[in-house]
Amino acid sequence: MHTGSRNRLTPQQVDLFPGDTLFARLARAVCGAGVLPRKELYEAWEVARRVHRRLRGGRVVDLCCGHGLLAQVLLLLDETATGALAVDTRLTDNHLLLADAVAAAWPRLQGRVAFRQARLEDVELFPDDLIVSAHACGDLTDTILTRAIEVGARVAVLPCCQVLRTHGDLDGWLDKALAVDVERAVRLRAAGYQIHTQAIPAEISPKNRLLLASPD
Repeated sequence: MHTGSRNRLTPQQVDLFPGDTLFARLARAVCGAGVLPRKELYEAWEVARRVHRRLRGGRVVDLCCGHGLLAQVLLLLDETATGALAVDTRLTDNHLLLADAVAAAWPRLQGRVAFRQARLEDVELFPDDLIVSAHACGDLTDTILTRAIEVGARVAVLPCCQVLRTHGDLDGWLDKALAVDVERAVRLRAAGYQIHTQAIPAEISPKNRLLLASPD
């Protein structure tokens, strides 16, 4: 199975995910909804697993959330999380179909994930929040980091579509997209954050650099 496929998972593919592991059960719920590209299932799972190892508790805030699956997976992994808010400037037409399918498999999620259509700048954030985002395009990732730094919240981002500007001396050693992400890490460190750099499997997405940060 090509984990980076953009084809939608459908009810006919439920049998591709046998067993009683958390991922298999999640995948079957996603298949039942019939709305999510396969790639997004694997991205959300791989990002959430890595975030959960280092950052737990509080409210999960999934910015540029798409279907909002990342927020839901983090709630499944972390029983200490208080709830989740999934935000996008334009919510997908079928995000509730997916949320209902996941909540049907895990009733404890019922009513714990709120969706909001809003600008990133208009979302009220708090120091105890865990702010996450998978593939917020271009400068949107920088806006998310700015919002996290403003309130001193923990943050984890999987950037994509970096805006390729000149990055001083870094361009002599690094390709421009990597230079953008290095500068983001340096920016967080300068703001008093402890950073961790990881990666999800490249076969899921070549835009696979994951940046996690928490205030010291």
